[in-house]
Amino acid sequence: MSLNRREFMRLLAMAGAAGMTVNSQVFGDAGVEYDLPTFGNLSLLHFTDCHAQLMPVHFREPNINIGIGDAFGQPPHVVGEHFLKHFDIAAGSAKAHAFTYLDFEAASRKYGKVGGFAHLATLVKRLRALRPNSLLLDGGDTWQGSATSLWTHGQDMVDACKLLGVDIMTGHWEFTYGMDRVREIIDEHLLPIEFLAQNIMLTEDASFEGKPAFDEESGQVFKPYTIREMNGIPVGIIGQAFPYTPVANPRYMVPTWSFGIREKAVRKRVAAARAAGAELVVLLSHNGFDVDRKLASRVDGIDVILTGHTHDAIPEAIKVNNTLLVASGSHGKFLARLDLDVQGGRVKDYRFKLIPILSDVIKSDQEMAGIIQKIRAPHEKKIRRVVGRADSLLYRRGSFNGTFDDMICDALLEERDAEIALSPGFRWGGSLLPGQDITVEDIFNQTAITYPNAYRSEFTGAFLKEILEDVADNLFNTDPYYQQGGDMVRVGGMGYTINTNNPMGKRISGMTLLKTGKPIEATKNYVVSGWASVNEGTKGPPVYDVVTKYIEKKKAINIPPNQNIRIK
Repeated sequence: MSLNRREFMRLLAMAGAAGMTVNSQVFGDAGVEYDLPTFGNLSLLHFTDCHAQLMPVHFREPNINIGIGDAFGQPPHVVGEHFLKHFDIAAGSAKAHAFTYLDFEAASRKYGKVGGFAHLATLVKRLRALRPNSLLLDGGDTWQGSATSLWTHGQDMVDACKLLGVDIMTGHWEFTYGMDRVREIIDEHLLPIEFLAQNIMLTEDASFEGKPAFDEESGQVFKPYTIREMNGIPVGIIGQAFPYTPVANPRYMVPTWSFGIREKAVRKRVAAARAAGAELVVLLSHNGFDVDRKLASRVDGIDVILTGHTHDAIPEAIKVNNTLLVASGSHGKFLARLDLDVQGGRVKDYRFKLIPILSDVIKSDQEMAGIIQKIRAPHEKKIRRVVGRADSLLYRRGSFNGTFDDMICDALLEERDAEIALSPGFRWGGSLLPGQDITVEDIFNQTAITYPNAYRSEFTGAFLKEILEDVADNLFNTDPYYQQGGDMVRVGGMGYTINTNNPMGKRISGMTLLKTGKPIEATKNYVVSGWASVNEGTKGPPVYDVVTKYIEKKKAINIPPNQNIRIK
């Protein structure tokens, strides 16, 4: 890595290393002393959507992130040069690399990988030494997204988060291990971490049957909020899990739990926290940024929303009425620090910094590194096995396509003998640079889920259009409360045109079967392969096996730019 003194100081200045004294003991060969004092009287530390990435990764930010209605052109829906201009960030800087996709290959080789829990632990310890009693809050999507997490049913991340010192968390993908496993972790393994989720209730039938719940009388499944005293100030933290879990993920995994935004319940929890003495109220949320922006405009009394789910990294706190919204990125790439001056039950002032975790700069914490090594040891040989090579940049993020998903679609088309392939618009999974080996671990970082079967079926053209229209409405509905986050379903073997500003049912046109160049016919059947179906009993080989087999055959993967999706 080539990072000179001036560049590194600029990086830390922009990251606001949050009162950290930088030295060779902590930051390896950087050898730079740097200190920014703490502010106010309490600090919140936040990360979210790490997707079980214990090890450092490359991660490319999106080149397309479309906002609808009032959100158009507003953070987080600005990318590339527009992002740099909006936040006054110098092109070519470490900060530009951290927050945008620009010059990604060259910048990745210059600045190295990001994240990794051992490096994150170093920073957390330093910040907590400077501001004792800081709260470390985890926004969820923590126990899923890697091979070791899948094979240990999330236990690897539970152990790592406990060592990291996480105080409180909420969830989303955690629920895809099923209710029994989630309850087992929370009841037997998670303490001292508190799991909060005010918006998960027992279904009516489950409540009647006396299914387990935090509050059996109300049907509240998990503890809704907690009060923590920080430097003499009572802080109320309310948990908000992903409200659309039974829609975005299989319903059969959480059959007795009911989800939702539950705006009225949020108001109730805010009032309850204030009545219990809270001078600061924080919503630890997995709603997604645009949902939380609307929520903040409608619910009074929330001082801070620590938002997650949509993987947005915003270098400033966004103020909506009297609420500060903090978006802390994903994949362990950032740690957010919000310093607050709370006086008389209100926030008088604040300072916010979103700190990139440059793993080539920050030395790893040896205690955490030891735990990670222990976690990975039984699986090391398998996950490190090389199955091929990336001859082009492979990445996932983008509103409509990513080259890693293009490759998954190619694998489904060939290995499952299909005409059309569908790959879900998941936002998790790292990036591979040209020339990098593709390992089993890299494949699982894109496909590690508990419902991985790659189905092969026949869909009519009309049904294919219905799928595309339905997903598009989940993303581009003008009402944020109807948006479920994620990106557009990826498509292989077919092209189409999308107009995101059109109403439901009229966004998709020009559907074309690529192998023939002919329009998709509404009444004709097409052989389709996909994965991550939410339907119980889906048959087919695991997608990670399909992709592995495909790469082993091809040996080298070169994915050209996708020109089959036209955006109006």
